[in-house]
Amino acid sequence: MRVVLDSNVLIAAVATRGLCEAIVELCLEQHEIVLGEGILAEVEEKLTGKLKVPAAMAREYMKLLRGSAEIMKPAQVERGACRDPEDLMVLGLIEPGRAEVLVSGDKDLLVLREFAGARVLSPRGFWESVGKGREGDLI
Repeated sequence: MRVVLDSNVLIAAVATRGLCEAIVELCLEQHEIVLGEGILAEVEEKLTGKLKVPAAMAREYMKLLRGSAEIMKPAQVERGACRDPEDLMVLGLIEPGRAEVLVSGDKDLLVLREFAGARVLSPRGFWESVGKGREGDLI
């Protein structure tokens, strides 16, 4: 499955571990991750700036993401497609990335439920949709 992982999921995978970490690991092992430069820049900035993750650790994570994901240029998305214009770059990855799912914790995206043929799921919703929510449930 081709999956767009929003920056909040990628950041939480490092910062809080748990469910988002498991989702990133699952996607690295079994799915195709679609990302854009905007998402990668936000992840790096939040990890090193706001969360004070050591620079070497952040560099390694960014190297892993760049080496494991297909980096796409977002397509233009109509301004009114979602409540937060900053999320347009995330939605713009769905079509060129042929993504089937967008995983995000952002309420402005989750309210859409579907965009350009892709389901928009919370981390928990994604985990449950791939059959992981029953056994070894993560918090």
